[in-house]
This record gives sequence, structure tokens and C-alpha cells, in this order.
Amino acid sequence: MAKIKREFNLEDADELSKTRKLGNSFWGYVIKAASITLSLFHLYTAGFGSLPLIQQRSFHLAFVLFILFLLFPITKRSSRKRMNVIDPIFAFTALLANFYVFYRYDLIAANSGILTTLDLIVGGILIVLVIEAIRRASGEALPYMMIGCLIYAYFGRYFPGFLQHYGLSVRRIIQYMVWSTEGIYGITLGVSATFLFLFILFGAVLEKTGLAAIINDLALAIAGRSRGGPAKVSVIASAALGTISGSAVANVATTGVFTIPMMKKMGYSPAFSATVESIASTGGMIMPPIMGAAAFIMAEFLGVPYMKVMSAALIPALLYYFSVWVVVDLEAQRLNLKGLSKADMPNVWKILKEKGYMLLPIAVLIYFLMTGSTTLRAAFYSIISAIVLSYLRADTRLTPKRFLETLESAGQVAIPVASICAVSGIMIGVFGATGLGLVLGDGLLALAGGNYYATVILIAVASLLLGLGLPSTACYIIVSTLAAPALIKFGIEGIPAHLFAFYFGVLSVISPPIATASFTAAGIAGSDPNTTGWMAFKYAIPAFLIPFIFISSPGMLLIDTNIWDVAIILGTALIGVYALAAATTGYLFGNLKMPVRVIIGTGGAFMMTTSLFGNLTGIALTALGVFLAYRNRDKSKVGEAVTAE
Repeated sequence: MAKIKREFNLEDADELSKTRKLGNSFWGYVIKAASITLSLFHLYTAGFGSLPLIQQRSFHLAFVLFILFLLFPITKRSSRKRMNVIDPIFAFTALLANFYVFYRYDLIAANSGILTTLDLIVGGILIVLVIEAIRRASGEALPYMMIGCLIYAYFGRYFPGFLQHYGLSVRRIIQYMVWSTEGIYGITLGVSATFLFLFILFGAVLEKTGLAAIINDLALAIAGRSRGGPAKVSVIASAALGTISGSAVANVATTGVFTIPMMKKMGYSPAFSATVESIASTGGMIMPPIMGAAAFIMAEFLGVPYMKVMSAALIPALLYYFSVWVVVDLEAQRLNLKGLSKADMPNVWKILKEKGYMLLPIAVLIYFLMTGSTTLRAAFYSIISAIVLSYLRADTRLTPKRFLETLESAGQVAIPVASICAVSGIMIGVFGATGLGLVLGDGLLALAGGNYYATVILIAVASLLLGLGLPSTACYIIVSTLAAPALIKFGIEGIPAHLFAFYFGVLSVISPPIATASFTAAGIAGSDPNTTGWMAFKYAIPAFLIPFIFISSPGMLLIDTNIWDVAIILGTALIGVYALAAATTGYLFGNLKMPVRVIIGTGGAFMMTTSLFGNLTGIALTALGVFLAYRNRDKSKVGEAVTAE
């Protein structure tokens, strides 16, 4: 991994740190008004019915691009404190172009898709605007990828082998990308214009009413006094908040500023403190019920009920957090760390008595989802319940001023993710128009020689590379388009294939050389980013093996199974995770010698398989390793500190 400066700036990973800060200036009020309008539009359509498909999406994108071009300057050197001349031109052009689509789409559909010259010009402008918007909001990687897709669409006849196609004309590209529901205004923008924005608004409401502080206090009350308590608080808080945020980096920034100093004060090294926070925060992206909105897109892509996706993701997510918990506990044993004192602990009953009612909106969300309501309606009632309940106490009350601030915040936080959903439609559209989506799976299978193990390993590596440290929504869209089809071609079912690719895409944020979550946590902890990145990768090894279990045994995803099969799969997986955690930390009853670590780690890896031979071999090796660890426990140096640098 390339050397990175020690002075890692937390703002480097924060998308909204790139934005203008215009305060109460004219343009500041324009941005506030547009953000509030966007939030109210989504709240209204969720409660009283969405507009027709393209009109809902074009209205959504009109305000997303309008706000984005005013918030994100054209260059990094542009002033963040005043508006230039160019950006309002971009903003109003995007607004007018989308309203043109809003007005013209039905007329074009009625005329059998015949486009005028103006239709083509507006479509071309929209493609350029969407790519420019994502460049400003998310950097260079995604724009280059989308430009590459458009080049491929036009020059397809010149590509070799299975990549070759007849090539699309400029007219056909514009028609497919803008004047159909397969491109920019496709399913990903549809999710952004409905479910995704509502859950961002839900998260903003909960944050404004103090839910983050309540969760931190509850986690502290539950786990604070246990061995290595502050690190376990990080695990609980990150799991609870991460599923809503949809970004591991945002999760680190939210909970890490609270948990990392506590861990360091307790005795954990800065690097280990940052490692725990980054791994725990990353797990939030795969934790039901929301999974950073990826669960809703997955349900739409696969055409299955949302509850089926949520139930499938539950056991792998719990196993993931079990592995983090075990690593934390074993490290606390090694360092002989105690929990926090009783005087430092909040009273859980006092918290629940005073502010526990603010947890009810989450219960409302789960209730409506489980009783068959639409996801949109469930989100709407959850938001309304949170607003109503906030009035029970003065310090949580969403007064008109605070409510408008919440609407403004949601409108701006949604901008980078919504722009990713829009630009991802270009890639998905190119794959559909050129047929690449149908042949890419064959190409990857050919590269793997048709071997099952080579195929799944290749897809895992490809998903790690494709994840690019992206928010969960964008990560899922990309890996589900490029990686998951190869697994489906191999005969693996839709949900296991998509979850497998998504899981590894998510893990890219703690995998060098990208490791954005690890680097962000290192910035808070004051540790070396390189050390933290590799340490997070090492301690997450048990988590990296979990997808290989459910890809070969869908029973773990509660698909076509029974309780006994699930119990056997889960039981062996729990033992395997614990053994691998002991091997990676190098501690069980005492510090482990390398041969014993190898034996226990190998046994744990075998336990993660689903074959009878693998499980029996794993049990034998793990039992031998545990016996040797226990026999040599008196020779270990208990309490030896971990070196952070």
C-alpha cells in the first residue's frame, strides 16, 4: 500500500466538506429553499402517492442536480465562501433540462418514441451534466468509468472477443440513456427518488432528536462494564447506526469520535482502537433492516419482497459482528483490561425512562415492514411518528425551526448518493443496450476455467476492487451489475449471488489499498493509516470467510431450509469464527505460539466450510489447538501490550 501521510484529515473522507458554506447569503437561502423543497416533495409523495414514474424521477433529479451544482464548486481551488458565475448556469440548466423531460416524456411515449432535435440536444446535455455532477461530488473514478461505458457503447464493433457488439449511434445512446427507463431514469434513480431519500430523511430526523446519543448511552450501559467495554460499545453503536447511514466512513465519523478516545483511555493502542471502529462501522452497511438502502435496491433488482432480502442478510451480519466482538474480547484478555467503573456508566433504566420513546420510530418501521406495508409507507409513518414523539420532551422537540433545519440537512446529505444512483444508470443502460450484461458472466467463467472455487474467489476479488470504498448504495449497484451475473450464470441463486458480491464490495473500505474507513478511523485515533489499514484487514479475516459459507450453503440465508440445518450451519460457523479470531489475535488462554495459531486457524477455516469432511476436520484441528493453548497457558506472557506502530 502506498505510503500515506500520517496527518490524515477526516474531512478528506467527508463528501459534504467539499461544499460551499454560504451562510445567510442570497445563494445560501436559495440552497436552503431548494433542499427543503426536495425533502417536502418526498415526504408528501410518500404519504399521498407518488407521481408517474418518470415525473417522480425527473423532479427528484432536477433538484438534486440544482443543489449539487450550487453546493459543489467546479474545481477544488474555487472559493467555498462565495458563488461564481459558472455554477448557477450549470444548476439552472440541470433544473430546466429535467423539467423538460418531466413535461415531454408522455408526449414522446405517445408518439412511439420519436425524438425531435431538441429532445436529442436536451438528452445529450443531461448525460454531460450527470457525469459532471458525479465528478464534483465523488471524485474522478466514477466519471471515468461512465465515459468508458459510453465509449464502449459507441465503438463496440472494435472491441475483441465477447466484448464486441455492433455499436450504438449517438441518437440511440441518448434515447436509451435519457428517453427510456433503462438509463439515467432507471431503477437506481427510482430507488433514490423513493425509498432512499425517505430513509435519509428518517435518519436526519432521528439524529436531530438525539437518537445517536441515546444509542451511544445504551451501548455504554449494556457493555461498558464488561471486559474491554469501550470497544464493545463501539461494536453495538456502530451496528445500530451504520444500517441507517449507508456509509462506513460516515459511521466512523459519527461513532468514532465518541468510542475511539474511550478505547485509548482504557488501554487499547491507537491503531487497535481505530481498527475496531472501522470494522464495526463497516458492518453497518450489511446490517438489516436498512443496509444503507442497498436492501431496497436488491429487492427491486431481483424482484423479491424486501423482507426476503432482510431475513437473508440477518445471520451473516450477526456472524460478522460476533467475529468483531470475539476479537475485542480476546484482545481485552491479552491486555488484562477491565470495564469502566460504575461511576462512569449511564443508567440504562433512566435513559429508557427519559428518552426511550425515541426508539419507537424504529419499532414502527419494523412493524410496518413485517406486516406487509410498502417500504415507502413504512418509512413515511416512521418519520411522522418520530416527529410526533419528539414533542414529548423539550430537548428532543422538532420545533418549526429545527424541523426546517432537518429538511435542509436531509436534502443536502442525499445529494452525493442520489447523484451516484443517477450516473450508475448510464452503466446499467450500456450493459443492457449492448448485451454486455448477458455475456460478461460467460467471460468471467471462462477466465476461471469453469471451476467453482476459482469462480467464487475471482468474483470476491473483483467485488473488492469494484467496491472502491463507495457508499453501500453505489457499491451494490456496481457489483450487482458487473460481478453477480457470473455467479448466477454458474447456477447460484439470485439472493446468495448478489449478497456475496455486495458483501465483498462493502469490505473494500477496510481492505488496503483503499481502506477509507480504516484511514478515517486512523485520523481520529492519531495512528498511522498504513498500520491501521493492515491491522483492520488482519482482524477482519473471519468476516472475509463468511460469504463463502452462505454461497455454498444458502440455508444460512434462510432460503429453502429448516431450523435444524440452520442450527448446524450456524453452530459450526460460530466455532469457526471464534477459532479464526483467536488465530488472528494470537491469544487464547494466553499468547499463542505460531504453530498453535496455525492449527487453530486452519481448524477454524475448515469449520467455515459446509461439508461433513470439512467440519469433522475442523473440529479435530480446533480441539487440538485449544488443548495445546490450554496446556501452554502458564508459559504465555499475559498482559503484553499490542504495538500500535
